[in-house]
Amino acid sequence: MSNQPDRSMQDLKPTVWIGKQGCTETMIDEIVEQLKKRGMIKVKWLQNTQIDPETVALQARATLVEVRGRTMVLEEKKKVSKK
Repeated sequence: MSNQPDRSMQDLKPTVWIGKQGCTETMIDEIVEQLKKRGMIKVKWLQNTQIDPETVALQARATLVEVRGRTMVLEEKKKVSKK
């Protein structure tokens, strides 16, 4: 989980919408690109679309911060520096 307060996640606007095609490879690529630019994004999906947020996070190599209903918040994984 992120150290940021819950309020900031509520204020975050969805930047990725997953439609009836589901979570395609193109959609994963878009999520990865947006994570690089923004660090944290909100993803929403249609009611009739079956999405597993943990799988999406795994495919996008991101951290799943929160899931509420048909909305998830993803954060770019922090790179671990070797000393």
